[in-house]
Amino acid sequence: MCNCSSTSSFLLQEFSNIRGLQILHFFVFLAMYFIALTGNLLIIIAFLTDYQLHSPMYFFLFCLAVMDLGSVSVTMPKSMAMSPMNDRSISYSGCVVQVFFYIFFITSDFAFLNIMACDRHVAICNPLHYDRIMTKAACVKMLVVALIISPIYAILHTSGTFMNTFCSNSVKQFFCEVPQLLKLSCSDIYLVEVGFLGLSIMVALGCFIFIIITYVQIIAAVIRIPSVHGQKKALSTCVPHLTVVSILVITGSFSYARPPSDVSSSLDLGFAVMYSIIPPMSNPFIYSIRNKEIKNALKKVLFAVHSSKTIFKVIM
Repeated sequence: MCNCSSTSSFLLQEFSNIRGLQILHFFVFLAMYFIALTGNLLIIIAFLTDYQLHSPMYFFLFCLAVMDLGSVSVTMPKSMAMSPMNDRSISYSGCVVQVFFYIFFITSDFAFLNIMACDRHVAICNPLHYDRIMTKAACVKMLVVALIISPIYAILHTSGTFMNTFCSNSVKQFFCEVPQLLKLSCSDIYLVEVGFLGLSIMVALGCFIFIIITYVQIIAAVIRIPSVHGQKKALSTCVPHLTVVSILVITGSFSYARPPSDVSSSLDLGFAVMYSIIPPMSNPFIYSIRNKEIKNALKKVLFAVHSSKTIFKVIM
């Protein structure tokens, strides 16, 4: 066994040793990455180009899309490159960077999901006070708080993980995941990061309970809406949100709260895909793109692009 703190790389886990399945993994991940990339970019473009979307709800959707785009871009390109290049290695510094930015993006993502729950609660339970509560200044303050907490949180986890001495460089995951890195530790220092993880899981579950309570209050308010159409419209913005949060928290907790085991399990890979790829890929479609206002904004963008091409052809 080697002390990999003094070496230059880690070896990531492949989905299969069979060449045909490796190529399949590449194309499946490429398709998923393209879907996540396209969906979140469309949300970002729609928000930036349409002034009518500059409201708190769409502002936080825009922030969520940026974080989702970042989180999948940190892990998936490297995992895809392993198959065609037949190279599992990632440099030590690359692994550090991957851990830091992934935790930063996923923490920011979760923070915005909590803020969006508050936004929906105010919009549905206190609609008359919405403009007074969800002001531009309040939205900026929430954004700043999220962007201050997330890097601090990422620094704590990254330093808590890489202060360890590693006895192996074989990471049993398709990206540098903190629990899998801690399994490689040779010293008791890893218990510091285990403590950080335990605290993080408690905070995440507390936020999840807060979101559930928030949506119970929202559903109670929706039931009192006399219009059936109004009820459906209110629930259409809440159910997808709760679904995304549930997938993220449940699968993430499974991966990070599981007792350490030397036995490699396909569940580790499966749940990592569930919490790291599925929410960023599905968010734009179940929470944003089906929204009428965003569809109209994207139609305007497409029309503007088409008009520009037409004018360019006429000039040429």
